[in-house]
Amino acid sequence: MAKLLVAIALTVVTFELSLTKELTFELPDNEKMCFYENIEQGEQATLEFQVITGGNYDVDMELTGPNSQVLYKDVKKQYDSFTWTAQQKGVYTFCFSNEFSTFTHKVVYFDLQVGDERPAAEELTDHQTALTLMETSTVNIFDNLKSVLDYQTHHRLREAQGRVFAEDLNQRVLYWSIGESLLIILIGIGQILVLRSFFTNTHKTPAAT
Repeated sequence: MAKLLVAIALTVVTFELSLTKELTFELPDNEKMCFYENIEQGEQATLEFQVITGGNYDVDMELTGPNSQVLYKDVKKQYDSFTWTAQQKGVYTFCFSNEFSTFTHKVVYFDLQVGDERPAAEELTDHQTALTLMETSTVNIFDNLKSVLDYQTHHRLREAQGRVFAEDLNQRVLYWSIGESLLIILIGIGQILVLRSFFTNTHKTPAAT
């Protein structure tokens, strides 16, 4: 029974992964990258994206259908989520653009979910009787693990964004400190030269007769 439950859980995980696509990629400056997904008619899809690092943490995003109809479009977004139902079968295109940036590259994360999420209990439909306590616990554990995975993903994104911001701030503070140190040294040298000029007799004394 335990082996059967493990096999069912692995089957559900494989099925869920086939419906969800996650990717983190680097978007260079003055570049545009597009991704494609074949969606059946009537299926519901959700696209969520977030800029992790780079510049003001913003990109342009556009989603088009098979007939080139624009379903979603926005400029300089840091993060957003969009849900739609496919009106026709075909390839849907979503593009991320960093063309407005001249020297800053971005790191972008997106999560695409296609189709309705099936409960884990549906994999146990061959049972003629009610679920046992162990089977019910397994289903509950699986559902909780999915929630934990979602929370971990969002926390990783926030941690990565915060770490990059902290490193950038630390670098700016370092450069500012070096600049102040050099300025203090130059001021000190200048003061020494000025003080030395006060005690240096620059006038020639007349010769004694």
